[in-house]
Amino acid sequence: MVKIGEIELGKFPLLLAPMEDVSDPPFRAVCKEQGVDMMYTEFISSDALIRDAAKSVQKLDIYDYERPIGIQIFGDKIASMREAAAIAEKANPELIDINYGCPVKKVACKGAGAGILLDVPKMEKMTAEIVKQVELPVTVKTRLGWDDKTIRIVEVALRLQDAGIKALTIHGRTRQQMYKGEADWNPIAAVKNHPDIEIPIFGNGDIDSPQKALEYKNEYGVDGIMIGRAAIGYPWIFKEIKHFLATGETIEGPDIMERVRVVKKHLDFSIEWKGEKQGIFEMRRHYTNYFRGISHFKPYRAQLVDIQDPAALYDLLDQIASEFEAVV
Repeated sequence: MVKIGEIELGKFPLLLAPMEDVSDPPFRAVCKEQGVDMMYTEFISSDALIRDAAKSVQKLDIYDYERPIGIQIFGDKIASMREAAAIAEKANPELIDINYGCPVKKVACKGAGAGILLDVPKMEKMTAEIVKQVELPVTVKTRLGWDDKTIRIVEVALRLQDAGIKALTIHGRTRQQMYKGEADWNPIAAVKNHPDIEIPIFGNGDIDSPQKALEYKNEYGVDGIMIGRAAIGYPWIFKEIKHFLATGETIEGPDIMERVRVVKKHLDFSIEWKGEKQGIFEMRRHYTNYFRGISHFKPYRAQLVDIQDPAALYDLLDQIASEFEAVV
C-alpha cells in the first residue's frame, strides 16, 4: 500500500499531473470517473493567491468526489510561499504540493518552478518553511535538473526528504528540454533505489499507454506513475492502465457514444463552473483530443470551436454520435 502521510492510494497509484489551463474541476471530474487515484489543482501563483486574485482563488475550488486531491503552489519568495500554503490549507485539500518543475520561461526564469533547481539550498529552505507552516502533508514535483550539467536529483530528493516532504514526483526531463526528446527515467530509478529514500517516488514523463506503464513500473521500480498530456482528451487512459496492470489484457478504447458522453459531461461542468461564455470557450482546447483518430472529423471540429450556443453544441454532439457510430 502506497501512502502519502496517512493518505492511502493503493498498491500502484496513478496520479493526474497538475496542468495549467487543463487540470480544472471539469477535467478532473472526467478523470476521476475513469479511475485516477490522486489529482492536483492547476498550479497557483503564491503572489496572486496572496493578492486574492480572482482566477487564482477560483483554482482553490475542490469537490468531495475528487478526493484525495492536492493543491499545488509555485513562487520564488519563501515568505509568499509560506503564506500561500496557509491559504491553500484552508481550502481543505488532502495535501499541499510544491511546483519545482514548471519549465515555462515566465516562471522558471524568475526563480520559481524549475528555476529553483539552480539554487538547491533555497529549495530546501523553502520546502522546510512550508512544511513548518502547514499541518497537511507536503509533497513536491520537480525535474531532473536545469540542464544536463546540473542533474543532482538524488541529492535534491534526499534534501527534500530531510526538509519533511512526504512524497516526490520527478519528471524525467531537465528544464532545458522543456517537453522535447525522450524522458529519462534512469535518474528517477536512482532516487527510488537509494537506500536512504523512504518516501514514495512517482515517475512522470512519456507514459501514454498501458504497455508502457507496465514496462516502466517493472523497469524503474517507482511507487506510482503521474500522467499528464496523455490524459488530455483521453481520461480513459487511467482505466485502461489499471485493467492492463491487473489482468495483462487490453480493453477496447471508447467508441463514439462514450466519447460524446464524456465530452457532454465535461462541457456541462465547464459551463456550470465557469459560466456559459467562458465554459464553452475553454472547452475548445479539448475537442481535438477527444475525437483524435476519427477520419473526416475536421469539419465537425471546426463547428465545435465556432458554436457559441449551448443547445446548438449539444445538438452537434448528438449528430456526431449518430454520424460516426459505425466508424469508431
